[in-house]
Amino acid sequence: MNQAQFLQQLKKAGYPTPVEVQQPPNGQLANHTHPFAVQALILDGYIEIDIAGETKKYEVGDVFQLAFEQEHAERYGPQGVKYLASRQTVN
Repeated sequence: MNQAQFLQQLKKAGYPTPVEVQQPPNGQLANHTHPFAVQALILDGYIEIDIAGETKKYEVGDVFQLAFEQEHAERYGPQGVKYLASRQTVN
């Protein structure tokens, strides 16, 4: 997916304008949650996300989604990862 398609998808789903996020090479975050839902488009590098014992790798052009307070862990590739992320709070 390209950035224009991603922005259009966010708008249709009611998500706000995304921000660019960068994570360090070979970094990681242990299991955690967020008080929001997220949709993100990978721009550079890759991220591996573990959810309920299943790992999925997201590379350039891929979109990942996390539900409100969905527990997950993250690992970043040797180049780190850069992505556009939009967060939607649940009321």
